[in-house]
Formats: sequence, structure tokens, C-alpha cells
Amino acid sequence: MKKRFGIDIDGTVTCPTTFVPYLNEGFGLNITLDDIKQYDFMPLVSVTREEFAAWFSKMEPVIYSQSPLAEGAKGILKNWEKEHELYFISARGTHLIELTKEWFTANELKYHDIHLIGSHDKIEAAKHYKVDIFFEDKHDNAVDLHEELQIPVILFDTPYNQDPIPEGVIRVNNWQEANHWVQKWLRNA
Repeated sequence: MKKRFGIDIDGTVTCPTTFVPYLNEGFGLNITLDDIKQYDFMPLVSVTREEFAAWFSKMEPVIYSQSPLAEGAKGILKNWEKEHELYFISARGTHLIELTKEWFTANELKYHDIHLIGSHDKIEAAKHYKVDIFFEDKHDNAVDLHEELQIPVILFDTPYNQDPIPEGVIRVNNWQEANHWVQKWLRNA
């Protein structure tokens, strides 16, 4: 049975460590993913929010164009694209749409649509596409999507999303676990 999958990009399809080397180089840090305990990078850097925003604005095209895929994501997404509709919904700004599509092409990933919303509020986009399930790495997004839409949300486990989750948000360690959960869900649908 064909389903509509809503899928975040950064930290979900891309490796959650993507930003670490850029933060280390840009701010003279020596951190790992384990040091990132919240979604906001500001506690890690010794600059103002404005200075960080300027750095991020300059670096985001570089970071996003060179983001490595999360381990296991490509094979699973390629299998899913044969049977389901894949809608990638990201907080990236709309000015990054061509760069994002180029990244998907370079990584040989197909999609039904890529929707860059420029904020973390993905509920309206998920409603628009009538997604049946969502894949996310940001804790509050996962909880909000589940509670508002009453759909399962797969939350990829990272050090920055450790708050408790309600039933209906499913924490997984990797794409293989996500796929295992999805296959079981599809059999029971």
C-alpha cells in the first residue's frame, strides 16, 4: 500500500555530525556530536547571535552542498522511492532550493517534492502533503507533528534530542531501525 512519507533533511537524511567540523573550524572549537546537547548551537560558541547568523549565512551553502548522507539512508530511501511518495520538508530557507535539488541529484535520491519552509514549523507542510508518517531529528518538531497530525513520527536519536517522547514518536538509532519499524507498520496498515 503506497504511503506518503514526510522526511526532514538535515540531521535525518544527512549525517547529524555535518556541522561539527565547520563549527570547530569557524569558532576554534574541538567538539564532537556528543557535545551538542541542544538543537541551538549558540551555547557552544563565544559570539553574539548576530555574529553567528552572519557566519551561518555565509557557510550554509558550503555546508549543505557538502553534507554527507546519514549511514544507511541512501539504500533505504532508494527502496522506499519505488513504493511510496517521498516529500522532503526542511527548515532550510527557500533560497537554497536549487542547491538542495542539486545535492539530491548528486546523491541519486529521488523525491516527489522538496519543500523548504525557512522555519521549524513543519505542520502545515505535512498537512499540505497529507503525509502518513514523518522522519525527524528535532525533538519538539517530532512531538508537535505527532500530536497535531496523529501520525507516527520516527525520531533519529542524537545527543540534542534526549527529552522524553510520547507514544507515537518512535526513537531509532539509525536508518536500519527506522526501516524495520516502517516495514512492521506497513504490514499492519
